[in-house]
Amino acid sequence: MKIQTALILCAGLGKRLNPLTLKTPKPLLKLNDVTMLENCINTVVKLGVKKIFLNTFHLKDQISNFLRDKNFLIDIEIVDDGKEILNTGGGILNMISNSQDDDYLIFNPDTLWDENYVNEINNMQNFYFSNNLNNTLLIVNKDLSFDKNLQGDFGFKNNLLFKDSNKNFIYIGCQILNKKLFEGYNIKNFSIADIWNELLEQNQLYGFESLNEFCHLTNLETFKKLKDH
Repeated sequence: MKIQTALILCAGLGKRLNPLTLKTPKPLLKLNDVTMLENCINTVVKLGVKKIFLNTFHLKDQISNFLRDKNFLIDIEIVDDGKEILNTGGGILNMISNSQDDDYLIFNPDTLWDENYVNEINNMQNFYFSNNLNNTLLIVNKDLSFDKNLQGDFGFKNNLLFKDSNKNFIYIGCQILNKKLFEGYNIKNFSIADIWNELLEQNQLYGFESLNEFCHLTNLETFKKLKDH
């Protein structure tokens, strides 16, 4: 089975990249003269996804203008957060409320996505469907992080994520979620970590390990180093 719809989270304020993000939304920052959002969309296209939902809030006109000018060869629908930012959880729920699908690939465009991830994400989909799961997070050992100051998020063993003191694994901004996980939630400002934490308590938060170097726009310092990388 293959997931047909991807969500890309583009509403954030990008405060850790001020002053750049006061005038440019974080997804439109460039590395090697290509925006982070374009790298993300190109990766989604290579996965064979049919439809993209993309949410906006901060400097939203720049993102809609960028998509219009680029005219990507995939169906992209913008879903605006509205008058108040919805955070990751609310933003995802707002997007999936516009879709009939059950399972979604969800991307943060502040990771430097490229074709090296395509096989891994396809294998993650196979893992998800063959085990009849409702969630899987793409993770990496923090030794593979370009930003060596980045803290880990989880422990990881036997495909399960858990909280421990070592936290040797970092969530890298791609996950598969089933819409049933959002039952009981309303479209308002909440973090997807709220749902992760529920799953952690049930010992049902799953991980899939990436072996790629993880490059991420953590902050201004890391962005400058990546531009020289």
